[in-house]
Amino acid sequence: MPPDSDVARFEKALRCFDEENARDPNTELVAGVARPRELVYAERLSEWVRRLEPAASEPLRLAARCQHLCRWMIPRSSYPMDRAGYLKWRAELKKFHAEQSAQILREVGYGEEVVSRVQALNLKKDFPADPESRVLEDALCLVFLQFQFAELAAKTDDEKMINALRKSWHKMTEPARAEALKLSYGERELALIRHALAEPERST
Repeated sequence: MPPDSDVARFEKALRCFDEENARDPNTELVAGVARPRELVYAERLSEWVRRLEPAASEPLRLAARCQHLCRWMIPRSSYPMDRAGYLKWRAELKKFHAEQSAQILREVGYGEEVVSRVQALNLKKDFPADPESRVLEDALCLVFLQFQFAELAAKTDDEKMINALRKSWHKMTEPARAEALKLSYGERELALIRHALAEPERST
């Protein structure tokens, strides 16, 4: 936690992030209740950061809460539905999230040092050299595996899914990999993970 004198500012920033994400028209069922999707995502990402790094710094905790801030405002469908369109969409999203979060952080009283640090984490500027960027990336991967993997696997062919899993695994630290292996998976998802993590066959 930040020093006592700054707790109110920190909590106000989180509240503002949550209020923005609560405007998401897309919903996700959580325990039978429809909730704004990006608000749920921010809560899950924050929880994983806390689990991975209980002493997470204030900028890291802020970055986790605003990583996908207002994502629905730039839908995937607004870009060509090909690889180039996807990459452009992702690049524009990262810039958009960083700008939105910076505006809120300044409004609640944060100085440029914290604003720049949160933006650097949002943009993964120094990944993987920056240890905090690795914590955030681990948390992103674990949210995907725990909450999004099964849905994506249901509509994606095995080869693409296995490739995506291998890329995620490569980015994760050993502690995060250990956490990933503790998660509960369906039969097909578990088979995909086993395939992705298997050593490639060697020619004789």
